[in-house]
Amino acid sequence: MTDPSDYVPPKVWTWNQPSGGRFANINRPVSGPTHEKELPVGRHPLQLYSLGTPNGVKVTIMLAELLALGHNGAAYDAWLIKIGDGDQFSSGFVKVNPNSKIPALLDRSGRQPIRVFETGAILVYLAEKFGEFLPTETAERAECLSWLFWQMGSAPYLGGGFGHFYAYAPTKIGYAIDRFAMEVKRQLDVLDRRLADNEYIGGGAYTIADIAIFPWYGGLAKGWAYGAAEFLSVQDYKHVQRWADMLLQRPAVTRGRMVNRISDEAASQLRERHDASDFETKTEDKVAAAD
Repeated sequence: MTDPSDYVPPKVWTWNQPSGGRFANINRPVSGPTHEKELPVGRHPLQLYSLGTPNGVKVTIMLAELLALGHNGAAYDAWLIKIGDGDQFSSGFVKVNPNSKIPALLDRSGRQPIRVFETGAILVYLAEKFGEFLPTETAERAECLSWLFWQMGSAPYLGGGFGHFYAYAPTKIGYAIDRFAMEVKRQLDVLDRRLADNEYIGGGAYTIADIAIFPWYGGLAKGWAYGAAEFLSVQDYKHVQRWADMLLQRPAVTRGRMVNRISDEAASQLRERHDASDFETKTEDKVAAAD
């Protein structure tokens, strides 16, 4: 690995060596499938292809919340996509999401299947389909959508910026870590100031803005991301902490965080979800006990 201080960018960049770091085996400068494999299809109207990352958790929390409200049409099969193994580059997955990122949703409830990719699009699609968690009054809707898209624009600085250079890069680069740590702390302060005067992100009601922001910034506040809680002094953001603790009391948030999860305690991992009873019978601790 070249010393960062010695690197001089060439006139034209070419991909001639592995990039290094945790995800070097799946990083590439081209799109499209690497292998032929169709996606499985279950019995429910909604087919979700995902992994229990912050982005994946947004959608499984949303689906759990919809089911908790009695929307049977939100029943879903959640299929595990192991991004470290390159499952997102299969021909079947690329058909559902040409960008090869999880999660991807296929709605088979109508005459023709509808694909939806990018988490902001999925959350809006589900909110509009079921008439939940997205205000209809113009000003409240605008506020909710503003914060939803704040998350879409901000999280890459947290994950691809700070998280990568702090936790995953093959070398520690002070400039990069300091630059992105500064931005992440600024983002936490934005949220903290907003939540000082509002119970939820959008105002007085729980919306898709909370569902989108919680897995990234609530997770960061609770010390689940990158081993960076002390480094970022996340305990100082009291209003973010209050909000995160409040959302963690919601049963649907607990269930949503379990789906497609492949790390942490076995009892919290439901690798795939195909029935409501799976939460009681098919978590990894139950699976291991049955073997």
